[in-house]
Amino acid sequence: MADFILGAYDWLRGLHILAVIAWMAGLLYLPRLFVYHCEAEPGGELDTVLKLQEHRLLKFIMNPAMIAAWIFGILLVWSNTERAGGWAIFHQWDWLVKFAGIAVMTGLHHIFAVRKKAFEAGNNTWSQRKYRIYNEIPALVAIIIVLVATVALT
Repeated sequence: MADFILGAYDWLRGLHILAVIAWMAGLLYLPRLFVYHCEAEPGGELDTVLKLQEHRLLKFIMNPAMIAAWIFGILLVWSNTERAGGWAIFHQWDWLVKFAGIAVMTGLHHIFAVRKKAFEAGNNTWSQRKYRIYNEIPALVAIIIVLVATVALT
C-alpha cells in the first residue's frame, strides 16, 4: 500500500488541488448567496430559490470536495512523512501554518452549514455586512496557505 501511495503522489496531489479548488469555490460563493438571501422576502420566490441553491451547493459540491481534500491531503502528508523520514515535518512552521489554515477553512465550512440551516428555518440573525466579512476570510486563508506551500522561506 505504501509503495502504491508513494507511486501515485502526483495523482494524489492533482486530485487534492482539484478538490481544494471546488471546496474554495463553495466557501467563496455560499456566503455571497447568504448576502442575497438577507434581502429576500421570507417565503417568497427568491427565498425559495436561494434555499435550494444553498442546499445543493453545500450537499453536492462543498461537502464532497471538503472530504476529498481532506482524504487526499492526509495521504499527501503521510507520503511526505515517508519521503522525509518521519514525522519531523510537524515541527516545521510552514506545516503548522498550513494546518492552522485548514482548521480555519473547515471551521468556516461548518459555520456556513449552520447558517444555511438558520435560513432554512427562517431564523437568520446575521446581517449582510457580517456575511460580506465572512466572505473574505476563505480568500485570505487560501492566499496564506498557497504562499506558504509554494514559496520557500526557510
